[in-house]
Amino acid sequence: MPGYDYKFLEKPKRRFQCPLCSKAMREPVQVSTCGHRFCDTCLQEFLSEGVFKCPEDQLPLDYAKIYPDPELEQQILALAIRCIHSEEGCRWTGQMKQLQSHFSTCAFNVIPCPNRCSVKLTRRDLPEHLQHDCPKRKVKCEFCGSEFTGEAFENHQGICPQESVYCENKCGARMMRRLLAQHTMAECPKRTQPCKYCGKEFVYDTIQNHQYHCPRFPVQCPNQCGAPNIAREDLATHVKESCGSALVLCPFKEAGCKHRCPKLVIGRHLEETTKSHLTMMCNLVGRQRQEISELRRDLEELSVSNDGVLIWKLSDYSRKLQEAKMHSNHEFFSPPFYTHRYGYKLQASAFLNGNGSGEGSHLSVYIRVLPGEYDNLLEWPFSYKVTFSILDQSDPSLSKPQHITETFNPDPNWKNFQKPSGSRSSLDESALGFGYPKFVSHEEIRKRNYIRDNAIFLKASIEIPQKIMA
Repeated sequence: MPGYDYKFLEKPKRRFQCPLCSKAMREPVQVSTCGHRFCDTCLQEFLSEGVFKCPEDQLPLDYAKIYPDPELEQQILALAIRCIHSEEGCRWTGQMKQLQSHFSTCAFNVIPCPNRCSVKLTRRDLPEHLQHDCPKRKVKCEFCGSEFTGEAFENHQGICPQESVYCENKCGARMMRRLLAQHTMAECPKRTQPCKYCGKEFVYDTIQNHQYHCPRFPVQCPNQCGAPNIAREDLATHVKESCGSALVLCPFKEAGCKHRCPKLVIGRHLEETTKSHLTMMCNLVGRQRQEISELRRDLEELSVSNDGVLIWKLSDYSRKLQEAKMHSNHEFFSPPFYTHRYGYKLQASAFLNGNGSGEGSHLSVYIRVLPGEYDNLLEWPFSYKVTFSILDQSDPSLSKPQHITETFNPDPNWKNFQKPSGSRSSLDESALGFGYPKFVSHEEIRKRNYIRDNAIFLKASIEIPQKIMA
């Protein structure tokens, strides 16, 4: 019984206590010479230090005079104690000599697992351990009936071929695990499978629907030309470019030919209708010319200035001057412009080598009225002040530009300022402009930067009252 700390119901009397350890004596011995009693173990430890005297009275000791005291030991073993596991919950009480017998049934006593799994645990935890935790317990698989140790059973779980499991593809089917591979590969409606035409993966129960849209699914030519296995995505190209039975329109359809025939015989149609196709093309060219002319007029109208000011750049001045000298009365025309929005349409012209009294020595400039879109809404004759300028191109930061300017009020009796007829154009010689034959001399033009980078700028501006513009 050594090794236990006893829990007495009452504190042992002094005569039962060892003077050396102050606890109830274990295997008590008595020194016959003095009558003092000690635990056998305590006294042996004391004497092992080489002091052969009684611990109580210091009288010499003789090993031959130390004897066991069985009567005292029986009295001590009869003392009432609690189980040493009382703080853990054991409620047993009895004589000290009954403790060892109690340990054989105490639910709180720590014992080794009887399966020798190296685990030590309280007796009350043993059944749970043996049933669920012990790696050396014997377990029988409920599915296949095989018997395993607990450790081996843990490895067996999840792989038992007889266990009932659900399909991993979540199709809802349940079967023994040994049948799962075959089901997954060949039977499961949710298994993935590649399309044999395009190679993309699809769930098995949707692959048939995919084939109605698969771009590589083989289809027949709608013209029944006999071409085999045409991929759906290639069918349109086949019908358009390769199919000999496809109906095609005549290449001259834009010219008006409505003929439609198989592609194989279109050549014969072209040979037989050459003359009629040529006539159609001539008519088409005529229509297109008319349309181009109308588009040009519309574009010209869109690009016309409508603020009453024209800045006209005459590039390549030296060449154009030589051209004017070689051809008498050679006139250059500006882009048309409007005096204001919905106003009069005007155009300036210039004789670089002069006209009339200025021929050969001056630059002549004129203004003329052209047929406009809004003539029926305007007052006639045209009567607003006109100003001509040749612009000085000198750098304004170095010297103040000196533009040459002339202004006139239109003569209401002059033919050009009357309402123009719809048939009159800017090149109509009967519609003479009004202006200055001697606007600026050739000598004056060369004095300053009126010519720069081989170009001159002419400006024409119309003074329109605000109420008219409004």
